[in-house]
Amino acid sequence: MMYSSRRKPVLYFKEDRRNETPKVPRPEERNQFWSGKCTVYKLFGLCVVLVLVSLLWLQLSCTGDMGRVVVDDRRLQHQPCPLDRQASAADDPSWGPHKLALLIPFRERFEELLVFVPFMHTFLNNKKILHKIFVINQMDHYRFNRASLINVGYTESGNDTDYIAMHDVDLLPLNEALDYGFPEEGPFHVASPELHPLYHYKTYVGGILLLTKQHYHMCNGMSNRFWGWGREDDEFYRRLRTAGLQLFRPSGIKTGYKTFRHIHDPAWRKRDQKRVAAQKQEQFKVDPEGGLTNLQYKVESRQELTISGAPVTVLNIKLGCDTDKTPWCLLN
Repeated sequence: MMYSSRRKPVLYFKEDRRNETPKVPRPEERNQFWSGKCTVYKLFGLCVVLVLVSLLWLQLSCTGDMGRVVVDDRRLQHQPCPLDRQASAADDPSWGPHKLALLIPFRERFEELLVFVPFMHTFLNNKKILHKIFVINQMDHYRFNRASLINVGYTESGNDTDYIAMHDVDLLPLNEALDYGFPEEGPFHVASPELHPLYHYKTYVGGILLLTKQHYHMCNGMSNRFWGWGREDDEFYRRLRTAGLQLFRPSGIKTGYKTFRHIHDPAWRKRDQKRVAAQKQEQFKVDPEGGLTNLQYKVESRQELTISGAPVTVLNIKLGCDTDKTPWCLLN
């Protein structure tokens, strides 16, 4: 398959101290000072000044003049006030008419999530990408199923978003030239093999993939047969070809394998790479019928949260499994 290039429109105040010997008031003078009527007006005026200064400081802190700075071990990233940025987007046509649903398949990787959500919220705001972040949290006792969670995210993302990003929680974009815009011409693989820090084979479409909701529906979503880690992306690559969709990847990015930061620590959190029963043979087969049409799940709860000021929707999900067809959903 040919991979086409995606076109891009390529304070501090000095105190004036004088050499004067301070005058120490006599006890009777101090009593006169605090008891005088003029003192009440002075205290009232001082309180008014302090209130005005506090209001001015709060205003500056949310306009970006005194913005919060998030310190990363790689670089400094300015964090704007999210509410102000979202409000300005409604009146600014440069943000465009499209809205992204950022889908994060998730289970028990909270330390990565705490970094990812505020980072991506700021990154997308800086690029003027209207977006909503969804964390699809798998709560059942089956093995992790990334593809099914993405199917759930697509189904539950609502009508106010018109395209999705299938996004790993441990992959952070460091190059601001990366395009997260609406992939009208076809699926856009942001984390291409030439840029991803780990996976470099030509048919790789994992990490970060953008699709319109229409194109995702044309593929019937992803296969639900992949329990455990890996292989669901390779099967989805075949679905893209079967649906006749042209795949696009970034062009003009000069940062190579340093384009992304991979924050997963394999020594700390092991991946479930076991192949159980017939899973060894089935993992290489195409699933022609499965996907959105046979997805089984239940939304246990839906929570609207903020992480370091970044809004996020958490969907707590219990997936269903047909143990006769995919007995490897259970780890013996």
